[in-house]
Amino acid sequence: ATSTREEVVLNFGLNQNWDQPTARPDELEVDLQHRVVLSPFAAKRLSQALGQLVADYEARYGKLG
Repeated sequence: ATSTREEVVLNFGLNQNWDQPTARPDELEVDLQHRVVLSPFAAKRLSQALGQLVADYEARYGKLG
């Protein structure tokens, strides 16, 4: 995730080395799959919605981690 004054960018991808024990931890190869660009206001609404979703989940199933 990165941001500027005008936008918040969320990058989603797949770690290509997740199953390779010999891969060096400082070498992360990610195949970018999707990019979501939001206004800061939309990012805040998304954050609030996710927070509420997690709170509802924990109320039903118990605290996470």
